[in-house]
Amino acid sequence: MAVQLLVETEDLLRCRFALSPLWETVAAVRTLADPRRQAYHLPWVRQVRPLVDDAALAPLLTLLPRTGYTPDFLTPPPSGPMATFDDELEQVTATPLVQVEAELHRCLHGPERGAPPDRDLADHLLGDPAHTVAELGALIRLCWNRLVAPQWAQLRDLLHADIALRSQQVAAGGFQHMLGELHSSLQWREDRRLVIATPHRITRRLNGRGLLLLPSVFVWPALTVVAEQPWQPTVIYPARGIGDLWRSTTDTHSTNALECLIGRARARILNGLDRPTPTSTLARTHGMSPSTVSGHVSALRHAGLVTSHRVGRFTYHERTALGIALSGTPGESSGMP
Repeated sequence: MAVQLLVETEDLLRCRFALSPLWETVAAVRTLADPRRQAYHLPWVRQVRPLVDDAALAPLLTLLPRTGYTPDFLTPPPSGPMATFDDELEQVTATPLVQVEAELHRCLHGPERGAPPDRDLADHLLGDPAHTVAELGALIRLCWNRLVAPQWAQLRDLLHADIALRSQQVAAGGFQHMLGELHSSLQWREDRRLVIATPHRITRRLNGRGLLLLPSVFVWPALTVVAEQPWQPTVIYPARGIGDLWRSTTDTHSTNALECLIGRARARILNGLDRPTPTSTLARTHGMSPSTVSGHVSALRHAGLVTSHRVGRFTYHERTALGIALSGTPGESSGMP
């Protein structure tokens, strides 16, 4: 079975990328509750597990079943590329109550759901949709503050790096090539069908609304599709590089010989460039100011060890072939994650 999105020329012109702190928050709650999603996030799980109580999160967790439908109003597609958490949460709380009630009912009692929910909790959630939206908004904000916000700068940098990589893929091989690299379950067909392998059989025309592509840290290993009205069609895919996301900076490989050759700070920066990385991330990772990092990167670039390119407001740096050979550590491969 599969979700098929039928794409017209107008839709291709309206495809865009965005980040969603709200989506990451809800996906983080899923990850914390599902051991199958934790393989690359165990350091984070150990850190945040004591900060939340599953009993207190029960209303939200009930709406995040392992199999079945999850209410789309919990994670509305962001309206712009850099939406803030507060902006997105305001969208949630402003959802029309008719839409809220319909999506709650489908999640709790619809045919897609596997295990039935707790009856009392389901009755509580459906009894007063306005109160439920307010309650869920408060729980999501709590989860943002405790699970995601302290790490958001790190997560955001990785998501920005993924979008920069996708831009390079479009430049190198076109839109079709980029889509083929997003996830193994996604295929672009020559008749302008985007086919995503899922447990559901759905066919939707984009009808000029375009497609939103949303990289995510916590969606791994799945790929999620939003295809129901009134939401913009959205594909949420695992961002590249999550395997190294929680790696301590003390794990960065370094050799005395390289330090003697180019200096300790520049050796650390060079060894840490295992994927395209913005200046702000390098500064935070290595405990330096952005201006200091820029000076070291400039020296590495003049030596032919690093190349830099600008995407939007960010300048990304990556090793050249010579830089990889000198550091003795491989660059990012094309595999996942």
